[in-house]
Amino acid sequence: MAKKATEEVKAPIIVKKIIVEGHGGHHGGAWKVAYADFVTAMMAFFLLMWLLGATNEKQRKALADYFTPTLVQMKQNSAGSNGMFGGDSIMSKENYPTKASQTGTRSITIPRDATGTKDEAGKSDRSRQAEAKPLDTKKIAKQIREQLKKDPETVNLLKNVRFTDTEEGLRIDIVDEADFSMFALATDRLKPRAAELIGKVAKIINTVGNDLVIRGHTDSLPYASGKSMNNWLLSSARAEATRRELVRQKVLPGRISRIEGVADSEPYNPQDRLDDKNRRVSITMKAK
Repeated sequence: MAKKATEEVKAPIIVKKIIVEGHGGHHGGAWKVAYADFVTAMMAFFLLMWLLGATNEKQRKALADYFTPTLVQMKQNSAGSNGMFGGDSIMSKENYPTKASQTGTRSITIPRDATGTKDEAGKSDRSRQAEAKPLDTKKIAKQIREQLKKDPETVNLLKNVRFTDTEEGLRIDIVDEADFSMFALATDRLKPRAAELIGKVAKIINTVGNDLVIRGHTDSLPYASGKSMNNWLLSSARAEATRRELVRQKVLPGRISRIEGVADSEPYNPQDRLDDKNRRVSITMKAK
């Protein structure tokens, strides 16, 4: 009887075995492959953007021709010229994408206007301006002089406009004199007569489409120590002020390829670096 009571008191021992299964390192590492694909795609995208910005149309055409063979094969097959169900007729048009104004060729089709995004009128900012053409520097200089002579208020400013042929293009220097300065002392504020002079120059600039480079120059007179302004900053600010005035005078912003402040590093009169003429703004009409 005692043995039976003892057997009833003992509870059965249950051993629970828990097997912890691994999760494959966060879904087996598949996310790493997806991330690598994403990074590769972004690298290819930025490489493409860089190529579009760093090459001209001729270079882009050469790059495109490098990949032409595969494109040609696709184009040749697209009209049903070979392969079953390749197309409805051998005379059909190719299905390679082209614009309405273009016809497909055996090389890749390059957009005719690859200079910028099209606006609502179907023309880019660059295509709306006058065509860039070889500069007739003598004609341009003559036209600017005639513009200044027409107005009694500006005829006396003829001596402040100088023309120089350079390898870069035609450089138009607007120089200071003892009786004329373009900007208020040590500032980038254009004086009214200087703004009027720039307006006369802008009228002639607008007749051609060549790119422009604007440089600000100062003399070698240093600023007092402790000043936050210096000749480099001042020359850059004056170049920017000239750019704004040209744009106000209807020069297209897209034509201005760069502005520069060169301080006193390119003096107009190297023999006298304090000469008033060294304080000037130069507008270069690029030859190409």
